[in-house]
Amino acid sequence: MMKLTVLGSGTAVPHPRRASTSHWLETGAGSLLLDASAAIVHRMAQENLDWVGLDAIWISHFHLDHVGGLAPLLFGTKHAPQTQSRRKPLTIFGGSGLKNLFQAFDEANDYKLLQQPFAVEIREVEPGAEFEILPCLTAKTFSTPHTEESLAIRLTDERGTSLVFTSDTGYTEELGPFAADVDLFLMECSFPKNKPTEKHLELKDAMQLAQMSQARKVMLSHLYPEWDGIDLREEAHKLWPGETIAAEDGLHLQIEEA
Repeated sequence: MMKLTVLGSGTAVPHPRRASTSHWLETGAGSLLLDASAAIVHRMAQENLDWVGLDAIWISHFHLDHVGGLAPLLFGTKHAPQTQSRRKPLTIFGGSGLKNLFQAFDEANDYKLLQQPFAVEIREVEPGAEFEILPCLTAKTFSTPHTEESLAIRLTDERGTSLVFTSDTGYTEELGPFAADVDLFLMECSFPKNKPTEKHLELKDAMQLAQMSQARKVMLSHLYPEWDGIDLREEAHKLWPGETIAAEDGLHLQIEEA
C-alpha cells in the first residue's frame, strides 16, 4: 500500500489555497518526495510528516516551482537540531543536468549543502531507465514534452501497487501506455480549456490519457487559478467515466492495488 499526501496542488502563480506542486509518498519501502517546490520546507511540517527521516527525493524537471525548495530543504536539514543524529543516507534523483543545477545552488553562497550529518547522493537518470528508487520500490522513467530534462515516473512496489506521476507535461499519446492499468495516475492538468501553451495539459488532454491508460483512479494537479470556481470532478466525468480526484493541498489518499 502507498499513501499520498498533497503538499501543493498549484503552480508558480501565488494562490491562497494552492502551494506549488509537490507530493509526499509513503510506501512500505520508505518515504519519497515527488518534486521539491519552495513550499515543502514548511508544508511537510504542517502535515506532520517525518521530514527528518525522508528517504529520497524525485525531481521531475528544473523549473523553480518544482525544484526551488531543494536547496532550502538541505540548508534546513544541515542546521536543524532534529537531523543532527540522522545517519541514513538521502538520495536525490532527477534527469540529466541535476548535478550541475545543484552545484549552482550550492555555490551561490558557498552553502556546502552536501556537508550534512548524513550522506547525500545525487543520481541522474535517463529516459526509459528502470531502477530501484527505494528498496523494493521500482521506478521507470519516460521523457515528456515539457523541458529537455522532463521525466514522468512510474513507481511499483513489491505488492504490485503502482503510481504514475507525470509532473508538468505537454500532450503525448505515449503517456497512455506508460500509465497502463496504474492504480493512481497523478497527472498535471494546468487548464480547464484553451491552454495557452502546448507544454501543458488541459482537461480534454488529461481525460484522453486517462481513457488510454485505463487507470483505476486519476488525480489532477498543477492547477492554475483558471480552475477556481470550476467543479473539476464534474467536468472530468463528462469526458471520462472513471474516478477523477481534484488535488487539494492537505489531501491524503490511500493507494491500493487492484
